[in-house]
Amino acid sequence: MAAVSSAVVAAGGAGPVRWLVRRPVAGKLLVLAVAAAVLVPVVNARWASGSWPGALTVDLGGPLGRASDWIIDNRDSHPLFLYFLGYVSNAVVLSVRAVYLVLLAAGWAGVTAVAAAVAWRTAGARLACGTALAFLACGLLGMWVPTMQTLALMVVAVLVSVVLGLLLGLAAGLSDRIHRALRPVLDTMQVLPAFAYLLPVVLVFGIGVPAAVLATVVYAAPPMARLTALGLRGADVGVMEAVASLGATARQRLLTARLPLARGEILLGLNQTIMMALSMAVIASVIGAGGLGDRVYQALASVDVGAALAAGIPIVLLAVVLDRVTGAAGERLGDPDHDRGAASWAYAGLAAVAVAAAGRLLGRLDWPSGWVVHIAEPVNSAVDWMTDHLYSGVPYVGGTADWAGRFTTWVLDPLRDGLLWLPWWAVLLIVAALAWVIGTWRTALTAVLATAAIGVLGVWEPSLDTLSQVLAAVAVTLVLGFATGIAAARSERVERLLRPVLDVFQTMPQFVYLIPVVALFGIGRAPAVAAAVVYALPAVVRITTQGLRAVDPAALESARSLGATGGQQLRQVQLPLARPALLLAVNQGVVLVLAVVIIGGLVGGGALGYDVVFGLAQGDLATGLVAGAAIVCLGLMLDRVTQPTDRRTRKGA
Repeated sequence: MAAVSSAVVAAGGAGPVRWLVRRPVAGKLLVLAVAAAVLVPVVNARWASGSWPGALTVDLGGPLGRASDWIIDNRDSHPLFLYFLGYVSNAVVLSVRAVYLVLLAAGWAGVTAVAAAVAWRTAGARLACGTALAFLACGLLGMWVPTMQTLALMVVAVLVSVVLGLLLGLAAGLSDRIHRALRPVLDTMQVLPAFAYLLPVVLVFGIGVPAAVLATVVYAAPPMARLTALGLRGADVGVMEAVASLGATARQRLLTARLPLARGEILLGLNQTIMMALSMAVIASVIGAGGLGDRVYQALASVDVGAALAAGIPIVLLAVVLDRVTGAAGERLGDPDHDRGAASWAYAGLAAVAVAAAGRLLGRLDWPSGWVVHIAEPVNSAVDWMTDHLYSGVPYVGGTADWAGRFTTWVLDPLRDGLLWLPWWAVLLIVAALAWVIGTWRTALTAVLATAAIGVLGVWEPSLDTLSQVLAAVAVTLVLGFATGIAAARSERVERLLRPVLDVFQTMPQFVYLIPVVALFGIGRAPAVAAAVVYALPAVVRITTQGLRAVDPAALESARSLGATGGQQLRQVQLPLARPALLLAVNQGVVLVLAVVIIGGLVGGGALGYDVVFGLAQGDLATGLVAGAAIVCLGLMLDRVTQPTDRRTRKGA
């Protein structure tokens, strides 16, 4: 780039040209323009097709189909399955069954008492009451047995995920080489949508609990590994040197210094692992996991919104309780007053056991059927009323179905058609320009290669269809998220009102977001986009609010002393200084939107989401894995295009 810039200046360019060359962004775009002028005619002459040329496509259907057939043919006879994977499957089944039987043996009163006792000792009396009410609500909705099925699966999956994550985190935290090797693997696992995990484990383990548990472990272990490694690698250097100076061995330094210093990150990893395990356990219902997720999936398949809501509410309650209890336990860990009361664990345990024993002696293990509140029928009646009165024909504003139709016609269709109209090389050029403008040449190269891999896989058109949905959802998310975040940052009252709403939305599993959008908008691409917007919005609002509140008060005071109005302070001081946080909000919005747009394939979202669902439903390894790989490439490209590095944020434009 420097050679091109000096050549242009030496050629006697005018003042404006010399000014452009000196600008980093202008210099990058100039290099891309020169490269495009040279390469595009050659490429267009060789492959003139507007869509991705078939000559550059690799057909993976044959190899993946043969691999799938081999797995199916040898699942019951090959030593790998008989003497290793078979034992793994049996161990998982026995573990989940044992936990489930223990929960049933404790009865509804015993499980509620134990959960409340744990919440009381780790998080306080207020959360203990909330935990008890949440479990009682599961019974009142008639979902006690499905809740116990989900809880049993989660207990096993979380234990395995925590152990695996701790081991990987320890290895990555203590070894630079292992850390470098694990980073791309964990990046891929984090971008890969939840559905894409299901097909390979189904082929290996079949439909049922083992596949669901192992898919959950693969999905939930990475945050534990990442945060454990982060905590170990970020241990205070002074403390480590002091411990080493006392003659401590490597093992002693790990046990007495590194792990205690990293306990905050480790507990945060535990919290994230629990939340992701719950989310995946719900999604895994489509492969026979049972429990609450299966009730939601079956209800959505028959468009029974009432039944879906009755199962969805316990999922949300479980998510909120687990998030609050683990988060509060992390905050209170190390508190001297809390530690001195550790002996009361015994009293709490005895009280819970007494309640469980009393319920068993009274024969009250199962939730009484007379205590069940049936909400499906009134909810479906409300949905029918909405269909009759709110779907269409509302004076002046139209209806929800009208809004979905107009959004599809005016936004989604033109955006998709515009992306498909662009020549494939133009898409690559745009990706390169966006990635290089905000990043480095390595960022641009990674983004271009990821985009090109989509074409090589032979799913160019469905990938652009998915990209159009992501772009539309991200645009709506950013408009609403930035506006709401600015309002919350400027008003304490607005922030207090939003906090519980954002807390609930942020803890809800992805699957649950499909219930209200199906009730309001029916099925199609617009409902999938709406679910993605609602799912990604809390993160964007929180990051925006935090970024604006973190602006240096001295800068705002200086602006006020110069007579700047509130709007001028926002535009000229807060937003520029909060730029890194805003870019992070954009990045998180893109990643979260992509995750739910893919799940939107269950409600008519189409594109790559449909391919993943179809491959899972039909056991088609080629279709499902190719779509999953394309989603990874799409997510990697979007992540690189929207994630600024320190170098990017320092240089500016």
